[in-house]
Amino acid sequence: MDSDANGRTRPRAGCPLGAPGRGRRLWLTALLGVLVAFGPLSIDMYLPALPLLSKDLHAGTSVTQLSLTATLLGLALGQVVAGSQSDSRGRRGPLLVGLGGYAVSSLLCAASGSICALVAFRFLQGLAGSAGIVISLAVARDLYAGPELTRFLSLLVLVNGVGPVLAPVAGGQLLRVTSWRGVFVVLAAVGLVMFLAVLAGLPETLPRRSRAGLTETLAVFGGLLSDGAFMGYALPQGLVIAAMFAYISGSPFVIQEIFGASPQTFSLVFAINGLGIIAASQVTGLLSGRVRETVLFAGGIGLACTAAIVLLATLRAGAGLVDVLPPLFLVVSSIGIVNTAGSSLALQRYGHAAGSASALLGLISLALGAAAAPLAGLAGKDAALPMGMVIAVADAGAAGCYAAWRWGGRCLRRDPRAPSEGKRTVTGGRGW
Repeated sequence: MDSDANGRTRPRAGCPLGAPGRGRRLWLTALLGVLVAFGPLSIDMYLPALPLLSKDLHAGTSVTQLSLTATLLGLALGQVVAGSQSDSRGRRGPLLVGLGGYAVSSLLCAASGSICALVAFRFLQGLAGSAGIVISLAVARDLYAGPELTRFLSLLVLVNGVGPVLAPVAGGQLLRVTSWRGVFVVLAAVGLVMFLAVLAGLPETLPRRSRAGLTETLAVFGGLLSDGAFMGYALPQGLVIAAMFAYISGSPFVIQEIFGASPQTFSLVFAINGLGIIAASQVTGLLSGRVRETVLFAGGIGLACTAAIVLLATLRAGAGLVDVLPPLFLVVSSIGIVNTAGSSLALQRYGHAAGSASALLGLISLALGAAAAPLAGLAGKDAALPMGMVIAVADAGAAGCYAAWRWGGRCLRRDPRAPSEGKRTVTGGRGW
């Protein structure tokens, strides 16, 4: 769908799906939500198996963790390739290639005989899995715009949010009946099932295609990076997600080693925080159309920054776990607001290059997250302050970036190369 001059959504010309009915919308939500969840599935499901994997392949802890780093790198770089290819070749073809590659690379991970081979195959797995993440967002942008896009993205987050909650639990339960190799076999099966689902149930949604050359792709990325309207949402969103990666890498040690919680208690805390992301995204979707997306985005960043400062102060004061958990919950939950509203706002003006735009969104977030994750453990497993400091700096940086752009007079900046989509704003004609 596109937005008219009054901000209302209408079916996009040339889109084969037209305006999806309720049943079709539910199917698309489930299908695209699972595709977006390929990141959490690839990252989180095998985490409980890391100690067994390290022992089986005779690898040290730090070397074993390179398999996680390789996946993140593959997910980041793969989005650039998949996003640009989906703009030039259509959504279905690159998505099917990615899903097929994901199934094959997962089987190669299961058959790895050394840690070096596993790291290499994990990179390929992330590279292939990135197609599901970036193209699912592009498909959503093909079909919706304005508040409708925000509401639909909130539904995707609902499905996607189940991944971080269930993936580690599912991985742990799989280890009761199989080895770490069995986890990758299950991931291969997921890739195959999704390949068949896309083949049977997802028509092409791209109304027109762009040119495919490297020069054109680089020009699109250059235009996005130089567009204050796009970066004004992408960079703060990336910093908030970087804070989440600091939480993911640091919280197991902080909660279990420092506060003495059991693995079961940590799993419960991790799941509750994941549910917070889901709840926040759904509230954002419900408020979209009633409250401007820019207000929702700013509110999410404000919540993240405030909670992060409280969390840092609580950790510095040496408070107990009960005092730390509330601000930590708010820090994590704010991602549901920022990610939903931010992705919608950043993609509004780039319907003609939604694949490339969503790819750059993912690349920025993963790059900042990869940089933040190891910083949370700089002082070792017995110190909690580094995690709190990284989270606070990232979320405060997000607030500072957004405030500088929002109040710096660039909020109405318009890229002359972008097609008109409503009034001279980045919110699909809603205005500030």
